[in-house]
Amino acid sequence: MNTGMVAIMLATSIIIGLLGLISFIWGLKNGQFDDEKKMMQGVLFDSEEDLRHMANNQSIKKEKK
Repeated sequence: MNTGMVAIMLATSIIIGLLGLISFIWGLKNGQFDDEKKMMQGVLFDSEEDLRHMANNQSIKKEKK
C-alpha cells in the first residue's frame, strides 16, 4: 500500500468516528436515551402477590422505625 491510500483510509476513519461521536453527543443532549416510562411500565407486569409482598415489607420496615 502506498502512503496516499493509507492517508485516505485514515482520514475517512477519523471523519466517520467524529460523525458518530457528534451524533452520540447530540442524542444525549436531546434526550434520545431517556426512558421516562420504564418505571411505570414495570408496575404493569407485577403480579398482585408481588405487590402485596412488597407492601408487607414496607409496613414491617415502618413498624421497626
